[in-house]
Amino acid sequence: MTVASSAAAAFESTFGSEPTGLWAAPGRVNLIGEHTDYNDGFVLPFALPQQVVAAAAVQEGPGWTVCSDFAPEPVTFASSEPGEVKDWAAYVAGVVWALQEAGFDVPPARIALASDVPVGAGVSSSAALESAVLTALADLGGLDLPVAKRPALAQRAENVYVGAPTGIMDQSASIRCEEGRALFLDCRSLEVEQIPFDLAAAGLAILIINSNAPHRHVDGEYGARRRSCEEAARILGVPALRDVTGDGLDAALAKLDDEVMRRRVRHIVTENQRVLDTVDLLRSGRVREIGPLMTASHASMRDDFEITVAEVDVAVEAALAAGAYGARMTGGGFGGCVLALIDAERADATTVAVERAYAVRGFTAPTTWPAVPGPGARRL
Repeated sequence: MTVASSAAAAFESTFGSEPTGLWAAPGRVNLIGEHTDYNDGFVLPFALPQQVVAAAAVQEGPGWTVCSDFAPEPVTFASSEPGEVKDWAAYVAGVVWALQEAGFDVPPARIALASDVPVGAGVSSSAALESAVLTALADLGGLDLPVAKRPALAQRAENVYVGAPTGIMDQSASIRCEEGRALFLDCRSLEVEQIPFDLAAAGLAILIINSNAPHRHVDGEYGARRRSCEEAARILGVPALRDVTGDGLDAALAKLDDEVMRRRVRHIVTENQRVLDTVDLLRSGRVREIGPLMTASHASMRDDFEITVAEVDVAVEAALAAGAYGARMTGGGFGGCVLALIDAERADATTVAVERAYAVRGFTAPTTWPAVPGPGARRL
Protein backbone atom coordinates (compact mmCIF):
# COMPACT_ATOMS: atom_id res chain seq x y z
CA MET A 1 0.00 0.00 0.00
CA THR A 2 1.38 3.43 -0.92
CA VAL A 3 1.58 6.28 1.56
CA ALA A 4 -1.20 8.07 -0.30
CA SER A 5 -3.54 5.06 -0.16
CA SER A 6 -2.68 4.59 3.52
CA ALA A 7 -3.68 8.18 4.28
CA ALA A 8 -6.92 7.82 2.31
CA ALA A 9 -7.76 4.52 4.02
CA ALA A 10 -7.04 5.99 7.47
CA PHE A 11 -9.33 8.92 6.71
CA GLU A 12 -12.17 6.69 5.61
CA SER A 13 -11.85 4.28 8.54
CA THR A 14 -11.60 7.11 11.11
CA PHE A 15 -14.13 9.57 9.73
CA GLY A 16 -16.47 7.34 7.71
CA SER A 17 -16.21 9.26 4.46
CA GLU A 18 -13.80 10.00 1.65
CA PRO A 19 -11.38 12.93 1.93
CA THR A 20 -11.73 15.95 -0.31
CA GLY A 21 -8.19 15.39 -1.48
CA LEU A 22 -4.65 14.24 -0.75
CA TRP A 23 -1.71 16.58 -0.20
CA ALA A 24 1.92 15.47 0.01
CA ALA A 25 5.14 17.05 1.21
CA PRO A 26 8.57 15.39 1.12
CA GLY A 27 11.38 14.89 3.54
CA ARG A 28 14.68 16.40 2.50
CA VAL A 29 18.39 15.94 2.64
CA ASN A 30 20.83 18.79 2.54
CA LEU A 31 23.48 18.31 -0.10
CA ILE A 32 25.69 20.85 1.65
CA GLY A 33 25.35 23.79 4.03
CA GLU A 34 24.82 22.57 7.59
CA HIS A 35 23.78 24.94 10.41
CA THR A 36 24.23 27.87 8.03
CA ASP A 37 20.50 28.54 7.76
CA TYR A 38 19.97 30.18 11.15
CA ASN A 39 23.14 32.18 10.51
CA ASP A 40 21.47 33.86 7.49
CA GLY A 41 23.70 31.82 5.19
CA PHE A 42 23.33 29.50 2.23
CA VAL A 43 21.99 25.96 1.93
CA LEU A 44 21.48 23.46 -0.89
CA PRO A 45 18.84 20.83 -0.02
CA PHE A 46 16.82 18.61 -2.30
CA ALA A 47 13.54 16.79 -1.74
CA LEU A 48 13.36 13.04 -1.16
CA PRO A 49 10.84 10.63 -2.68
CA GLN A 50 9.70 9.79 0.86
CA GLN A 51 6.78 11.98 1.93
CA VAL A 52 4.04 12.74 4.41
CA VAL A 53 0.56 12.60 2.89
CA ALA A 54 -2.41 14.43 4.40
CA ALA A 55 -5.89 13.21 3.48
CA ALA A 56 -8.18 16.04 4.47
CA ALA A 57 -11.65 17.54 4.28
CA VAL A 58 -13.44 20.50 5.82
CA GLN A 59 -15.59 19.45 8.78
CA GLU A 60 -18.87 20.88 10.00
CA GLY A 61 -18.18 22.15 13.48
CA PRO A 62 -15.28 24.20 14.81
CA GLY A 63 -11.87 22.77 15.54
CA TRP A 64 -9.62 20.17 13.98
CA THR A 65 -9.38 16.40 14.32
CA VAL A 66 -6.25 14.59 13.20
CA CYS A 67 -5.20 10.98 13.12
CA SER A 68 -1.99 9.41 11.90
CA ASP A 69 0.03 6.29 11.52
CA PHE A 70 2.28 7.78 14.24
CA ALA A 71 -0.31 7.03 16.96
CA PRO A 72 -3.49 4.95 17.29
CA GLU A 73 -5.90 7.55 18.67
CA PRO A 74 -7.22 10.69 16.91
CA VAL A 75 -6.54 14.05 18.51
CA THR A 76 -9.09 16.88 18.52
CA PHE A 77 -8.24 20.47 19.35
CA ALA A 78 -9.73 23.95 19.06
CA SER A 79 -7.72 27.11 18.60
CA SER A 80 -4.78 26.75 20.95
CA GLU A 81 -1.71 28.52 22.22
CA PRO A 82 1.88 27.20 22.08
CA GLY A 83 2.36 24.24 24.38
CA GLU A 84 -1.30 23.27 24.73
CA VAL A 85 -1.28 20.42 22.20
CA LYS A 86 1.48 17.87 22.75
CA ASP A 87 3.51 15.25 20.90
CA TRP A 88 3.04 14.68 17.15
CA ALA A 89 -0.25 16.58 17.03
CA ALA A 90 1.58 19.73 18.15
CA TYR A 91 3.01 20.05 14.64
CA VAL A 92 -0.52 20.13 13.20
CA ALA A 93 -1.83 22.49 15.88
CA GLY A 94 1.23 24.67 15.35
CA VAL A 95 0.42 25.11 11.66
CA VAL A 96 -3.16 26.10 12.50
CA TRP A 97 -1.88 28.53 15.13
CA ALA A 98 0.70 30.09 12.80
CA LEU A 99 -1.88 30.59 10.05
CA GLN A 100 -4.30 32.20 12.51
CA GLU A 101 -1.56 34.42 13.93
CA ALA A 102 -0.89 35.59 10.37
CA GLY A 103 -4.54 36.59 10.00
CA PHE A 104 -5.89 33.67 7.99
CA ASP A 105 -9.32 32.16 8.51
CA VAL A 106 -8.27 28.52 8.83
CA PRO A 107 -10.99 26.06 7.83
CA PRO A 108 -12.02 23.51 10.45
CA ALA A 109 -10.87 20.19 9.12
CA ARG A 110 -10.43 16.46 9.56
CA ILE A 111 -6.98 15.24 8.59
CA ALA A 112 -5.43 11.77 8.36
CA LEU A 113 -1.66 11.56 8.03
CA ALA A 114 0.56 8.79 6.70
CA SER A 115 4.30 8.89 6.16
CA ASP A 116 7.27 6.94 4.90
CA VAL A 117 9.77 9.65 5.89
CA PRO A 118 12.14 8.07 8.44
CA VAL A 119 11.71 9.66 11.87
CA GLY A 120 14.86 10.65 13.73
CA ALA A 121 17.09 10.25 10.68
CA GLY A 122 17.77 13.93 10.10
CA VAL A 123 15.65 14.11 6.94
CA SER A 124 13.04 16.52 8.31
CA SER A 125 10.01 14.36 8.95
CA SER A 126 8.56 17.18 11.07
CA ALA A 127 8.90 19.77 8.29
CA ALA A 128 7.27 17.35 5.86
CA LEU A 129 4.32 16.94 8.23
CA GLU A 130 3.97 20.70 8.71
CA SER A 131 4.24 21.36 4.99
CA ALA A 132 1.66 18.74 4.02
CA VAL A 133 -0.84 20.06 6.57
CA LEU A 134 -0.22 23.68 5.61
CA THR A 135 -0.67 22.91 1.91
CA ALA A 136 -3.90 21.03 2.60
CA LEU A 137 -5.37 23.77 4.79
CA ALA A 138 -4.38 26.50 2.33
CA ASP A 139 -6.16 24.67 -0.48
CA LEU A 140 -9.22 23.69 1.57
CA GLY A 141 -9.67 27.27 2.77
CA GLY A 142 -8.78 28.96 -0.49
CA LEU A 143 -6.21 30.99 1.46
CA ASP A 144 -4.35 33.73 -0.39
CA LEU A 145 -0.95 32.44 0.66
CA PRO A 146 1.81 32.51 -1.99
CA VAL A 147 4.11 29.51 -1.99
CA ALA A 148 7.14 31.72 -1.28
CA LYS A 149 5.61 32.81 2.04
CA ARG A 150 4.60 29.38 3.26
CA PRO A 151 7.96 28.13 4.63
CA ALA A 152 8.16 30.98 7.16
CA LEU A 153 4.75 30.07 8.58
CA ALA A 154 5.66 26.40 8.84
CA GLN A 155 8.94 27.36 10.50
CA ARG A 156 7.09 29.58 12.98
CA ALA A 157 4.90 26.62 13.89
CA GLU A 158 7.98 24.58 14.74
CA ASN A 159 9.98 27.37 16.41
CA VAL A 160 7.27 28.95 18.54
CA TYR A 161 4.50 26.39 18.96
CA VAL A 162 6.56 23.21 19.14
CA GLY A 163 9.62 24.96 20.57
CA ALA A 164 12.31 23.56 18.24
CA PRO A 165 14.84 26.26 17.22
CA THR A 166 15.24 25.19 13.58
CA GLY A 167 16.19 27.42 10.68
CA ILE A 168 14.04 27.88 7.59
CA MET A 169 15.83 25.38 5.35
CA ASP A 170 13.71 22.32 6.16
CA GLN A 171 10.34 23.90 5.44
CA SER A 172 11.70 25.71 2.37
CA ALA A 173 12.94 22.43 0.92
CA SER A 174 9.74 20.55 1.67
CA ILE A 175 7.59 23.24 0.08
CA ARG A 176 9.73 24.75 -2.70
CA CYS A 177 11.94 21.99 -4.14
CA GLU A 178 11.50 20.84 -7.72
CA GLU A 179 12.05 17.44 -9.29
CA GLY A 180 15.58 16.94 -10.62
CA ARG A 181 16.86 20.08 -8.90
CA ALA A 182 18.60 21.16 -5.73
CA LEU A 183 17.25 24.26 -4.00
CA PHE A 184 19.86 26.99 -3.59
CA LEU A 185 18.42 29.10 -0.79
CA ASP A 186 19.71 32.38 0.57
CA CYS A 187 18.39 32.20 4.13
CA ARG A 188 18.52 35.98 4.57
CA SER A 189 16.73 37.19 1.46
CA LEU A 190 14.82 33.88 1.02
CA GLU A 191 15.63 34.07 -2.69
CA VAL A 192 15.87 30.67 -4.32
CA GLU A 193 17.43 29.24 -7.44
CA GLN A 194 16.62 25.81 -8.77
CA ILE A 195 20.00 24.20 -9.54
CA PRO A 196 20.12 21.34 -12.07
CA PHE A 197 21.05 18.11 -10.28
CA ASP A 198 20.61 15.31 -12.78
CA LEU A 199 22.63 12.53 -11.22
CA ALA A 200 21.52 9.81 -13.63
CA ALA A 201 22.72 11.76 -16.67
CA ALA A 202 26.18 11.87 -15.10
CA GLY A 203 26.13 8.17 -14.23
CA LEU A 204 26.08 9.05 -10.55
CA ALA A 205 23.91 8.50 -7.52
CA ILE A 206 23.55 9.89 -4.03
CA LEU A 207 23.39 6.99 -1.60
CA ILE A 208 21.69 7.83 1.67
CA ILE A 209 23.09 5.88 4.59
CA ASN A 210 20.88 6.03 7.67
CA SER A 211 23.33 5.47 10.50
CA ASN A 212 20.49 4.27 12.76
CA ALA A 213 22.45 5.87 15.58
CA PRO A 214 20.23 7.07 18.41
CA HIS A 215 20.19 10.87 18.51
CA ARG A 216 22.25 12.01 21.48
CA HIS A 217 21.48 15.30 23.22
CA VAL A 218 20.26 16.68 19.91
CA ASP A 219 17.85 19.30 21.29
CA GLY A 220 20.18 20.83 23.86
CA GLU A 221 23.25 20.61 21.65
CA TYR A 222 21.49 22.11 18.63
CA GLY A 223 20.35 25.03 20.75
CA ALA A 224 23.84 25.44 22.21
CA ARG A 225 25.37 25.67 18.73
CA ARG A 226 22.85 28.31 17.74
CA ARG A 227 23.45 30.38 20.86
CA SER A 228 27.22 30.21 20.34
CA CYS A 229 26.87 31.47 16.78
CA GLU A 230 24.56 34.29 17.80
CA GLU A 231 26.91 35.36 20.61
CA ALA A 232 29.87 35.30 18.23
CA ALA A 233 27.99 37.52 15.78
CA ARG A 234 27.24 39.95 18.63
CA ILE A 235 30.90 40.10 19.66
CA LEU A 236 31.99 40.61 16.06
CA GLY A 237 29.43 43.34 15.53
CA VAL A 238 27.72 41.73 12.54
CA PRO A 239 24.03 40.89 12.04
CA ALA A 240 24.88 37.20 11.53
CA LEU A 241 27.88 35.01 10.80
CA ARG A 242 26.92 35.08 7.13
CA ASP A 243 28.47 38.57 7.14
CA VAL A 244 31.93 37.21 7.95
CA THR A 245 33.63 36.45 4.64
CA GLY A 246 36.40 33.98 3.97
CA ASP A 247 38.84 36.84 3.50
CA GLY A 248 37.85 38.27 6.87
CA LEU A 249 37.82 34.98 8.76
CA ASP A 250 41.28 35.22 10.35
CA ALA A 251 40.62 38.75 11.58
CA ALA A 252 37.27 37.68 13.00
CA LEU A 253 38.76 34.70 14.81
CA ALA A 254 41.40 36.93 16.35
CA LYS A 255 38.62 38.93 18.04
CA LEU A 256 37.22 35.88 19.81
CA ASP A 257 38.78 34.71 23.06
CA ASP A 258 36.97 31.38 23.30
CA GLU A 259 38.50 28.55 21.29
CA VAL A 260 35.22 26.63 21.01
CA MET A 261 33.48 29.71 19.65
CA ARG A 262 36.29 30.18 17.14
CA ARG A 263 35.74 26.67 15.84
CA ARG A 264 32.00 27.24 15.52
CA VAL A 265 32.58 30.43 13.53
CA ARG A 266 35.16 28.78 11.29
CA HIS A 267 32.68 26.05 10.36
CA ILE A 268 29.91 28.48 9.44
CA VAL A 269 32.13 30.76 7.35
CA THR A 270 33.85 27.94 5.47
CA GLU A 271 30.58 26.02 5.04
CA ASN A 272 28.92 29.00 3.38
CA GLN A 273 31.78 29.14 0.91
CA ARG A 274 31.48 25.42 0.23
CA VAL A 275 27.82 25.90 -0.66
CA LEU A 276 28.70 28.67 -3.11
CA ASP A 277 31.47 26.57 -4.65
CA THR A 278 29.16 23.57 -4.98
CA VAL A 279 26.52 25.67 -6.73
CA ASP A 280 29.10 26.99 -9.18
CA LEU A 281 30.19 23.44 -10.05
CA LEU A 282 26.63 22.20 -10.51
CA ARG A 283 25.72 25.14 -12.71
CA SER A 284 28.51 24.09 -15.05
CA GLY A 285 27.58 20.40 -14.91
CA ARG A 286 30.70 19.30 -13.02
CA VAL A 287 28.84 17.04 -10.61
CA ARG A 288 31.70 14.69 -9.68
CA GLU A 289 33.81 17.63 -8.58
CA ILE A 290 31.51 18.47 -5.68
CA GLY A 291 32.73 15.33 -3.88
CA PRO A 292 35.75 16.88 -2.14
CA LEU A 293 33.56 19.77 -0.94
CA MET A 294 31.17 17.28 0.64
CA THR A 295 34.02 15.51 2.40
CA ALA A 296 35.51 18.80 3.61
CA SER A 297 32.08 19.75 4.94
CA HIS A 298 31.96 16.57 6.98
CA ALA A 299 35.42 17.18 8.42
CA SER A 300 34.33 20.66 9.45
CA MET A 301 31.20 19.34 11.14
CA ARG A 302 33.27 16.71 12.92
CA ASP A 303 36.18 18.86 14.06
CA ASP A 304 34.92 22.45 14.25
CA PHE A 305 31.18 22.19 14.89
CA GLU A 306 31.46 18.87 16.74
CA ILE A 307 28.06 17.48 15.75
CA THR A 308 28.97 14.05 14.36
CA VAL A 309 28.97 10.72 16.17
CA ALA A 310 31.04 7.58 15.63
CA GLU A 311 28.43 5.89 13.45
CA VAL A 312 28.27 8.72 10.90
CA ASP A 313 32.06 9.15 10.89
CA VAL A 314 32.52 5.44 10.18
CA ALA A 315 29.92 5.55 7.40
CA VAL A 316 31.75 8.45 5.73
CA GLU A 317 35.12 6.73 6.03
CA ALA A 318 33.80 3.41 4.70
CA ALA A 319 32.01 5.05 1.76
CA LEU A 320 35.13 6.97 0.78
CA ALA A 321 37.26 3.83 1.06
CA ALA A 322 34.76 2.08 -1.25
CA GLY A 323 35.31 4.72 -3.92
CA ALA A 324 32.79 7.46 -3.17
CA TYR A 325 33.69 10.84 -4.68
CA GLY A 326 32.62 12.51 -1.47
CA ALA A 327 30.58 11.83 1.65
CA ARG A 328 29.16 13.85 4.51
CA MET A 329 26.63 13.79 7.29
CA THR A 330 23.41 15.62 6.53
CA GLY A 331 21.06 17.20 9.03
CA GLY A 332 21.41 18.78 12.44
CA GLY A 333 23.80 16.17 13.74
CA PHE A 334 24.31 13.78 16.66
CA GLY A 335 23.02 10.87 14.56
CA GLY A 336 21.06 10.75 11.33
CA CYS A 337 22.13 10.13 7.76
CA VAL A 338 25.20 10.30 5.55
CA LEU A 339 25.20 11.20 1.84
CA ALA A 340 27.70 9.51 -0.44
CA LEU A 341 28.26 10.64 -4.03
CA ILE A 342 29.03 7.48 -5.97
CA ASP A 343 29.01 5.95 -9.40
CA ALA A 344 25.49 4.61 -9.87
CA GLU A 345 26.60 1.01 -10.19
CA ARG A 346 28.50 1.18 -6.89
CA ALA A 347 25.45 1.43 -4.61
CA ASP A 348 25.49 -2.22 -3.53
CA ALA A 349 29.26 -2.34 -3.05
CA THR A 350 29.20 0.86 -1.01
CA THR A 351 26.38 -0.45 1.15
CA VAL A 352 28.28 -3.69 1.82
CA ALA A 353 31.42 -1.73 2.76
CA VAL A 354 29.52 0.36 5.30
CA GLU A 355 27.70 -2.68 6.69
CA ARG A 356 31.03 -4.46 7.22
CA ALA A 357 32.55 -1.44 8.94
CA TYR A 358 29.55 -1.26 11.25
CA ALA A 359 29.66 -4.97 12.03
CA VAL A 360 33.33 -4.77 13.03
CA ARG A 361 32.47 -2.05 15.56
CA GLY A 362 29.30 -3.66 16.85
CA PHE A 363 27.05 -0.86 15.59
CA THR A 364 23.41 -1.38 14.68
CA ALA A 365 23.28 -2.16 10.96
CA PRO A 366 22.69 0.88 8.71
CA THR A 367 19.94 1.16 6.13
CA THR A 368 20.56 2.65 2.69
CA TRP A 369 18.63 3.86 -0.31
CA PRO A 370 19.38 5.98 -3.39
CA ALA A 371 18.12 9.56 -3.31
CA VAL A 372 16.47 11.03 -6.40
CA PRO A 373 15.64 14.77 -6.19
CA GLY A 374 11.86 14.97 -6.09
CA PRO A 375 9.11 17.62 -6.06
CA GLY A 376 8.00 19.74 -3.13
CA ALA A 377 4.58 20.03 -1.47
CA ARG A 378 1.63 19.56 -3.79
CA ARG A 379 -1.86 18.18 -4.18
CA LEU A 380 -1.78 14.64 -5.52
